[in-house]
Amino acid sequence: MHLNPYGEYAVLLAASLANDWPEDRAGIEERTLELGMTQTFPPAPDDHEQIRAVIDEWLKIVDEPDADARADLLNAELAAAAAYPRLTNHDGEGWHLHYRDDVRSLPYVLRAIINLGTSLHLVTRGMSRLGRCQAPPCTNVVADVTRNGRQRFCSVRCANRAAVRRHRARGA
Repeated sequence: MHLNPYGEYAVLLAASLANDWPEDRAGIEERTLELGMTQTFPPAPDDHEQIRAVIDEWLKIVDEPDADARADLLNAELAAAAAYPRLTNHDGEGWHLHYRDDVRSLPYVLRAIINLGTSLHLVTRGMSRLGRCQAPPCTNVVADVTRNGRQRFCSVRCANRAAVRRHRARGA
């Protein structure tokens, strides 16, 4: 699996899982493969629950408005999951870096990938480029990967809903 320079892959994967939680482990694995992961891992009976816990911990980072506190939360997650970078060549991907130990566990791998990718995303794009959709009542995660850094909504639907509300408020 390749992490792009901005951590987009991992942040978008985490947001996808947070916004539309799969019913089972097979759904999680399908999502990881759809979004670019090439490796699969042997299933364990508690994978679904463990990955939910990974996403719930990640959501604490998403919801933390203070940059220093957000960094502290992310650093704690990185300490638990990341390792020194190492070269690897698997699944026909060619040589690339892994920032995790070679553990054959989907929850462990996702914890490392998501938190490393989130770190890369926030330090290269900006600490405020991760949050919640600003079109109430929607609470979906928004990982801002836009060039100008102004993404506030999770979808065109939510952006349109907010625009209609603003328009109606002006006319009232």
